[in-house]
Amino acid sequence: MPLLQIAEPGQSLAPKAPRRAVGIDLGTTNSLVAAVHPAARERAAAVPLPGEDGTVILPSAVRYLANGAIEVGDSAKAAASSDPFNTVLSGKRLIGRGIEDIQRLGSQLPYRFASGDSAMPFIETAQGPKSPVEVSASILGELRKRAENALGGVLDGVVITVPAYFDEAQRQATKDAARLAGLPLLRLLSEPTAAAVAYGLDHQAEGLLAVYDLGGGTFDISILRLSRGVFEVLASGGDSALGGDDFDLAIARWIIEQSGFSQDIAPAQQRELLQIACTAKEALTEQASVPLAYQHWQGSLTRAQLQILIEPLMARSLKVCRRALRDADLSAADIQTVIMVGGATRVPAVREAVGRLFGKAPLTSIDPDQVVAIGAAMQADRLVGNRQGDELLLLDVIPLTLGLETFGGLVEKILPRGSPIPLSRAQEFTTGKDGQSAMVIHVLQGERELVADCRSLARFELRGITPMRAGAAKIRVTFAVDADGLLSVSARDLTSDSAAQIEVKPSYGLSEEEITRMLKEAFSHAEDDKKARAHREAQVEAEQLLAATDAALKQDAHLLGSGEQQAIEQAVLALRELLPAGTRDAIEAQSKQLIRLTDAFAAKRLNESVKAHLAGRALNELEN
Repeated sequence: MPLLQIAEPGQSLAPKAPRRAVGIDLGTTNSLVAAVHPAARERAAAVPLPGEDGTVILPSAVRYLANGAIEVGDSAKAAASSDPFNTVLSGKRLIGRGIEDIQRLGSQLPYRFASGDSAMPFIETAQGPKSPVEVSASILGELRKRAENALGGVLDGVVITVPAYFDEAQRQATKDAARLAGLPLLRLLSEPTAAAVAYGLDHQAEGLLAVYDLGGGTFDISILRLSRGVFEVLASGGDSALGGDDFDLAIARWIIEQSGFSQDIAPAQQRELLQIACTAKEALTEQASVPLAYQHWQGSLTRAQLQILIEPLMARSLKVCRRALRDADLSAADIQTVIMVGGATRVPAVREAVGRLFGKAPLTSIDPDQVVAIGAAMQADRLVGNRQGDELLLLDVIPLTLGLETFGGLVEKILPRGSPIPLSRAQEFTTGKDGQSAMVIHVLQGERELVADCRSLARFELRGITPMRAGAAKIRVTFAVDADGLLSVSARDLTSDSAAQIEVKPSYGLSEEEITRMLKEAFSHAEDDKKARAHREAQVEAEQLLAATDAALKQDAHLLGSGEQQAIEQAVLALRELLPAGTRDAIEAQSKQLIRLTDAFAAKRLNESVKAHLAGRALNELEN
């Protein structure tokens, strides 16, 4: 029996046209956009898309001209020395950061900064103050035009990559930049995971994988397990202030030392010197020595000298690698494949150092400048529905523990560091006072036990809680982290059904120094924190016991004999005096003493309550 193709009246029988999807690597030094080529969709072959000049690399440089024009790419980069205050390079280093973070970068940034309404820094330009989000949006906008010209129409979906160690603020700032650029963002994807997508699909790799990603301004290391299309990030680490730019800076400082020039140079000279350093670094990838000339000084730099200059920087990256291995409970020997990502990994000393650490030569068969965009393009092609039946699961992880403040200044950890995302987790809490009708939800980030030692992310209020005695209300708090690593927190009173929620959008992010400090402090203070938490919990329980005893005495002291009441009051006084400075053991011992003295009192109060309830009621009423 022949089969007929059936369609709704007026519906075309032509196959559905593929949707236009691209992956964007928004890099510190360079950016690019890639797409799966229609003719090679079955092989998921993604290629970078060139600009009008035929090059696929777009320098991450933006220049703001006084006439209102904006230059992006090579022309802006070329003007960096002559117009340093209006030309922004390495803007990704600024995104999601606050003024204090920027000030710590110091002389590396020859800009004039200004404060705005938020904690976000603004760069003074000929067109007025510009935020890092606007700078990134200009780069993304240029890549969008490049993609639409190449694909012949408006984009249907975009995947943008970010460093794995970007926190909520940096990820949110990147999403804001995509919105400003008019991009239909599907999701953010971590750069190491994007690289794993590219290599994993090309080689059907399974097993344990390390992705060493050293770009222009950021460093990431991710330990992944690849198995049957599932990419699970077991651990990640990074340094958001380490990259090829720092290599250039080390070379520039060396040139200044060799030439005898002053360290205090004008921004235009600084840009010129950094460009000379960058050119030398790139040349040493292929050559053993390069000549250098700066003003009236001439000299040369060898590959061996470069290795000495960047050795401290490499040590920083390898230290982060070792920490990531420990977090994944693995040794370097367990890693089967190492992928190199980022232009700075072309430096031979970098490849050699990584090879020594892991005991194997890293993979470099895909261009390290292009591999991230290629992986992002593959994922975008799937997310818009061009490749059916070929699902790819990507599991990133939370870099730092998320929790909230509980009574007594303690931190209740809801989502532990290393939890795979996306995920959602709910936990029930209660009120700490009788008749409480509102609650402040304080969201925190960090590894310590006390609120004072963690970073505050957000606060919001839940109102309309049914007034009840302390401990009777049930408040469900839900933490949800989406696939982009962005956090939302909601709270609901299960009795009144009152609800409140917040999307956590801090105005700036954590610096790598802060992240490292928080992790170090968590490990070094683990035992002290455990003792401090136990001590504070004993204090909280004692405070609640005292409040309950005071209320009972106020209401039913007539049930006690004079000797009984005096003993309880003395125990209350002793516990109250002990609270501020007493040890945990002493507080717990005095609390037990008070409980022992009030047990009989509690029984008398219960009997009186039952008698009051039964008084004047007939037997048949009770039976019914």
